[in-house]
Amino acid sequence: AMLIVCKYFDGLPLARLEYVLARAGVRLTRSTMARWMIAVARALQPIHNLMRDSLLSGPLIHMDETTVQVLKEPGRAASSKSYMWVQLGGEPDRPVVLFDYEPSRSGRVALKLLEGWSGHLMSDGYGGYDSAVDGSDSAIVHLKCWAHTRRYFMDAKKVHLPGKHGLADEALAMIGKLYAIERNIAKLSAGERLAARQSQSAKVLDQLRAWLTITQPLVAPASVLGKALTYMDNQWAGLVRYIARADLPIDNNRCENAIRPFVVGRNNANCSLMRTRLRRRAIPPSIEAPTASLLLRMITATAGTASTPWEGGSELP
Repeated sequence: AMLIVCKYFDGLPLARLEYVLARAGVRLTRSTMARWMIAVARALQPIHNLMRDSLLSGPLIHMDETTVQVLKEPGRAASSKSYMWVQLGGEPDRPVVLFDYEPSRSGRVALKLLEGWSGHLMSDGYGGYDSAVDGSDSAIVHLKCWAHTRRYFMDAKKVHLPGKHGLADEALAMIGKLYAIERNIAKLSAGERLAARQSQSAKVLDQLRAWLTITQPLVAPASVLGKALTYMDNQWAGLVRYIARADLPIDNNRCENAIRPFVVGRNNANCSLMRTRLRRRAIPPSIEAPTASLLLRMITATAGTASTPWEGGSELP
């Protein structure tokens, strides 16, 4: 249990853990620890299957992806980028986080992970999610993340002269109003939140849309500010959908927070030696429900095979 916590919660690679244990007089090789991690992941495959079922039973799924390097993947150069996809969803009082390794960032991956599911999908502006929504046979309503949009304007603000108030500041001020409304209504009833969104938030959104329409033609598209304006314009339909209901999120921050433990471990390890090992390495905290046991929160096996392991409870290869 200590090794699992150190690796998947604290982001310590097994190579470092080998040296840490050696200093305490414990001789335990990284290869032995890796075999233990693989054995645990295989044993918990049925739990992963149930988590997948729980994820797809919920009305809302957050999605994001991050890069990872795999050195010994057949048919691919060591410098090739692979991806760890993360999904957060399930029942509101028992959220599930699942990680899936894929060599590709193609929209086909998102389409496969969402197969047969209908509901609200929250993501950033990556076009692969748009392709998945458009190609799905199910009814998926696509929400876009205001935090990502805000970052574009933060980048534009950085190129301002110090102390100068620019157009990026105007956008950031209006986006800040949207978040202020969310903070103020967080503890209200669903009906009160919806009423506030459709009155207060809708008014700010109308102001921001009018500002965007006037400002965008005046700014060079290739500039940092121009890119921020174009991004917001392209994502606008998905950005405003959250006010249609009281329970929809304004951004994808929960998913980004869920992916951080993996990113810390990835940065510490630099790369994974094998594709099969990488699949077992995707074992971050999986269930955030307070009643879940520590073991279930620590471990979830993931799958990147052609066949879906959550169908029929098949084990990882």
